[in-house]
Amino acid sequence: MRDATQGNLDQVLQAGGVRLGRAQHDRLGWLVGQYGAPTLDGVPDGRHGGVVILREPPSGAAAELFYRSLNPACAIVIPRSENPGFDFLKSKLTEFGTVGPCGADGPHEMWWGGIGWARFLAAAGASVLRPRIVSCHPRGVDAVASLRLRHSLERLQLDGHIEAIDTQLDDRLLCFEKAEFMVRMWNKYREPLLFVDAAAILREAPRLPSFLGCDVALHKWNRWEMSARTLYLGRSAHAERLLRAWQQLAAAYPAIWEGYLLDQAWSLTSSQVPLDTVWLPRSYHALKGDLGASRATILHDQQTTTLELGPDPGFAGIVRTARRAGRTGARDAFMVMTSKAATTSGIAVILRDVTASDAGAVAATVEAVTGAYAADCGGYGRLELSLCAWQDDVGAAREAASLARYRILEIAPGQRIANDFFASHASDEAVMTARQLFP
Repeated sequence: MRDATQGNLDQVLQAGGVRLGRAQHDRLGWLVGQYGAPTLDGVPDGRHGGVVILREPPSGAAAELFYRSLNPACAIVIPRSENPGFDFLKSKLTEFGTVGPCGADGPHEMWWGGIGWARFLAAAGASVLRPRIVSCHPRGVDAVASLRLRHSLERLQLDGHIEAIDTQLDDRLLCFEKAEFMVRMWNKYREPLLFVDAAAILREAPRLPSFLGCDVALHKWNRWEMSARTLYLGRSAHAERLLRAWQQLAAAYPAIWEGYLLDQAWSLTSSQVPLDTVWLPRSYHALKGDLGASRATILHDQQTTTLELGPDPGFAGIVRTARRAGRTGARDAFMVMTSKAATTSGIAVILRDVTASDAGAVAATVEAVTGAYAADCGGYGRLELSLCAWQDDVGAAREAASLARYRILEIAPGQRIANDFFASHASDEAVMTARQLFP
């Protein structure tokens, strides 16, 4: 990004009190380079493009008016997108991606979207960056289908690796087998990887993920079900962290299906590092028979259903709303921070009433909590911060923290958080422990 544009972006962020971590700032800067100058909270009269940075969630009517003022030359960035108040507006826009929180320096999720994928798809068409296509299938099964995939790679002159592997079941891959294959490919090759099912074919070169320069890219079926049938991993430490988390979860829970485990690996990784995620368009996960199949980049031969998430019917109810908005849910830790304290003790801070409270107060409280922990962790080695809209969510967060044997603190938006917040609570806890030991 040019120095003048960079300076303008920094001025806009400073004027708006917007705090971003390095990865978030880099993504926003890239968008400014693609779309044009940034503005705060609205599309100025006479402007036909640029990046709009939204700090406050608009009401239903205001969201509708704002949406109608946009065109494909506009990109929308929500730097505090963990707040459910933005969900309605997000549902009207095309979701491009999410960048996770970055500790105390950038303690919010950042969402970015716009009006359709046409601009990016056109720009990516001129890109020379291409991932290595990797795929696997059970030995003795899908040989014909994998041959079609191989032929499509040869036609498009794409580097690939298609392998028959030994599996526990004769007719399908289990999640841990796919994850282990991906880890082997990660260790074997140095370029970005794009996994596709062996029964898929490529109609065009998949340039979009590499052009966008993200850590991970995948498609959400029905706008919320994470699919492992098309999975891109950039060559970054954050991408590797997601892959390792997925592998570990799959090894620990081999009977759980891949969609559930990929979702949980994404949620876990996003809470710990600023994972730069792109939510791929349907053209990268098209099915035979789709209206847009003729324009697909990746065409899959099998239908996708919620059954891929596994047998737990409650999972959909827990995560659907949050995943449709590209964010971690109330029952996931929104952010995890660690300290250099030589202890394994943890503390869970539950911020309640986030939907009923002013968005600015919620954001300020998040910043105060993370800033206080960075300033003085109070001897706690790990902080897990959860944002809860409803009392049921608070109960679930408390239960999870209790299972982990964490100290639990429940706070409200706007509550004063001093720099010694954690140290003072650690002191109170020590006094209570002493009284129990020496009544």
